[in-house]
Amino acid sequence: MSDLIRLSAADLADKIHKREVSAVEVAQAHLDRIAEVDGAVHAFLHVNTEGALAAAAQVDEQIAVGEVASPLAGVPLALKDVLTTVDEPTTVGSKILENWLPPYDATVTARLRAAGVVILGKTNMDEFAMGSSTENSAYGPTHNPWDLERIPGGSGGGSSASLAAFEAPLAIGTDTGGSIRQPGAVTGTVGAKPTYGTVSRYGLVAFSSSLDQAGPCARTVLDAALLHEVIAGYDPMDSTSINAPVRPVVEAARQGATGDLTGVKVGVVREFRGEGYQQGVIDSFDAAVQQLRELGAEVVEVSCPHFKYALGAYYLIAPSEASSNLARFDAMRYGLRVSGDGELSAEQVMSLTREAGFGPEVKRRIILGTYALSAGYYDAYYGSAQKVRTLISRDFAAAFEQVDVLVAPTTPTTAFKIGERIDDPLAMYLNDLCTIPSNMAGNAAMSVPCGLAADTGLPVGLQVMAPALADERMYRVAAAYEVARDAAQGGPLINRVPELEAIQR
Repeated sequence: MSDLIRLSAADLADKIHKREVSAVEVAQAHLDRIAEVDGAVHAFLHVNTEGALAAAAQVDEQIAVGEVASPLAGVPLALKDVLTTVDEPTTVGSKILENWLPPYDATVTARLRAAGVVILGKTNMDEFAMGSSTENSAYGPTHNPWDLERIPGGSGGGSSASLAAFEAPLAIGTDTGGSIRQPGAVTGTVGAKPTYGTVSRYGLVAFSSSLDQAGPCARTVLDAALLHEVIAGYDPMDSTSINAPVRPVVEAARQGATGDLTGVKVGVVREFRGEGYQQGVIDSFDAAVQQLRELGAEVVEVSCPHFKYALGAYYLIAPSEASSNLARFDAMRYGLRVSGDGELSAEQVMSLTREAGFGPEVKRRIILGTYALSAGYYDAYYGSAQKVRTLISRDFAAAFEQVDVLVAPTTPTTAFKIGERIDDPLAMYLNDLCTIPSNMAGNAAMSVPCGLAADTGLPVGLQVMAPALADERMYRVAAAYEVARDAAQGGPLINRVPELEAIQR
């Protein structure tokens, strides 16, 4: 394994900008790593070798004349296949968009390119971001580098697995109900969901428009913060974009890395433990909370009584919005078209195409959403779910009057085996029990590794939640904890991922 792929994004950028190593060399090292191990991991759906090397060469040319586009210029990145790219297919993990080449870049994609970030390729995901294990991808599951028989989380399992397998130092994910944070937790990586509206959704293929949020994935808190500042900011192309300054998350991460949380008040959410929580997860979480105390934070217990209704409300709101958003895949304008035999009406072609193009989970959620929005049921289901959403937002508001941040386990369990829950939708949905409330309220939340569960030896995530438009708070606390964790555990957790060199493609 090349030493370059073990470096953090911040360290890689420093070496590239000082011309100690070229961006082309760094890109090639990661492309070689993908060639070595991705046959077993299956983190990528498409690798853009030519495009990545060309982008890296352009960064080297700019640096040679004293131009550096951003602090991350020249650093490679894996991009979740839900964001459009003009030079690579965007499939969203679905057969209905197989080989579709978009006519425009997503705003996130464009900002990455403008910053000189080198996009290696597009990562695997649950179809239309609907899932918690990446098993719902039409192109086969991704495997967790900690144990190739286990899931890497979802829907962004490809992005998190690419980090844990050292195929990329940075990745982009999207988070509708936990799809950045949950994969981060089970792969021992960092994943952040920014405040809703602070990262553009233009060019992000929609699942649930009021919940979807793109965000950074990395192996360190500082790397996530650096990427956060690259992709965040107002975008007039997105009607939900907030016209406000980008939060100083890099400054906060650097401040947190000093290891001092004196004056910070941390709330432990009472509702996020008990039946259904793996003992190894609870033990790791409790140890993390104790480390926060030792860093000077004041820790108190906080109750958010309506969080227990979040899962049920989410699975009315998200499918309802999905049933509307996915109506655009009509076989008429782009994507798959199944014409069948003989002369068929447009409605028949749509029906045949959707039957062939959408997978079981997508169909399940479209049916749920269509029912919830139907005449006579709208107020009872969708309308009631929106009222619950308001109560969850009020719980957060009341909690943040008492504390600066909230903490909880990111997931109730560590990674389960591939195939173990695929036939039990409810068991699968429970993976997002701890992450969904932040999507419902729109506030910021992130997952940072907090060790390995004693009962499985697999990674556990500590979730840090901050008020809307106060993202820097979670970065400060997560960075402080990260330093303390590494000191206590003898180095970064990610360095304990099992080696993958022996795996054959």
